[in-house]
Amino acid sequence: MQLKSNVSFDDTSIAFQAKSDKALRKANLLFSVVNSPLVSRLATGSVKLGLMLRLPLKSIIKNTVFEHFCGGETIEESALTIVELGKYNIGTILDYSVEGEDNEKSFDFTCDEIIRNIEEAAVNDHVPFSVFKMTGIASTHLLKRVQEGGALSDAEHQAFSRVKERMDQICSRAYEKNVPLLVDAEESWIQDTIDQLAYSMMKRFNKEKAIVYNTYQMYRSDMLSNLKKAFHYAAMDNYYLGAKLVRGAYMEKERERAEKKVYPSPIHPTKKDTDDAYNNGLAYCVDNKQRVYLINGSHNEYSNYYLALLMEKYNLANDDPRMWFAQLYGMSENISFNLAKAGYNVAKYVPYGPVKAVMPYLFRRADENTSVAGQSSRELTLIRKELKERKMRR
Repeated sequence: MQLKSNVSFDDTSIAFQAKSDKALRKANLLFSVVNSPLVSRLATGSVKLGLMLRLPLKSIIKNTVFEHFCGGETIEESALTIVELGKYNIGTILDYSVEGEDNEKSFDFTCDEIIRNIEEAAVNDHVPFSVFKMTGIASTHLLKRVQEGGALSDAEHQAFSRVKERMDQICSRAYEKNVPLLVDAEESWIQDTIDQLAYSMMKRFNKEKAIVYNTYQMYRSDMLSNLKKAFHYAAMDNYYLGAKLVRGAYMEKERERAEKKVYPSPIHPTKKDTDDAYNNGLAYCVDNKQRVYLINGSHNEYSNYYLALLMEKYNLANDDPRMWFAQLYGMSENISFNLAKAGYNVAKYVPYGPVKAVMPYLFRRADENTSVAGQSSRELTLIRKELKERKMRR
């Protein structure tokens, strides 16, 4: 099968058209660091130590790794990033990426911040979705307790009622403002609880189109069947399924926990199994496009080619509103910008939040680029190719 000739992920002049020479040189330095496991460990270890010792590192972090992977510290500060991406027909998914504050006051603040996100998306054509993590509005321990199915204490019942109230506030506002809302996936030991909350919201708000989307981590061996069950429930109850497919973000943690607690790992044994499940999931969603709205949240070039091929096979327009491609800000620009140039619906996940509070997210990005085979070296190759070509063009 052959893709439409107007899409190529190798055109670096399109991939990096939004980056100045200075920004591209910064990106070259950044990915050179994460491309070396030893240097990356030393760099992240030094930053963690510096933050623990309360050294004045904020300006250094903000002007390097934070600038590359985040939009700003607030929605307002992210406005320049939104406008810049919008110039190239790429939407922004603002992602409030503060982690680790596990208390009711923090949950309420995050709930309010998600609603502020929805309000921004409602008035900004360059912000096509809002997104949140359930652990931003609920205790991980509580979600796990609910999933285990045991009797909850009175305090836990009350806390879970507040979780459902926050979920209702967020989804009701998204429905009222006609803003599609993505519920991020998390660890397997709390995911069933998240699924049930997401599906209860879909049943209420996805009658005319997909407003609430659930996320499917296809590295889990049961996830393709879970996706098919979700479609079955949507068909039975006559609502649209919003499905965001990703490969997954917690592989090492999942395998370590399974080994420690002596149960079968929920993760596919090989990368090929994950790739096959992912691409079969894309095909299943497009096959059932009459009831499925799909977001292809992938940095894998073949999976993006494959969705474009499936759309071509079914004669879907490149900008069919049911089909979106999404990548993280600061990564896979060759995929995002070239797809957008060809007229596909593309959005970038743009994290934001106070620098120190967003550091856990940034450490994960560094780990991911270091550990995922070929990820940082691919980024580095493309960046260096464009730097060389710019020099030659002059």
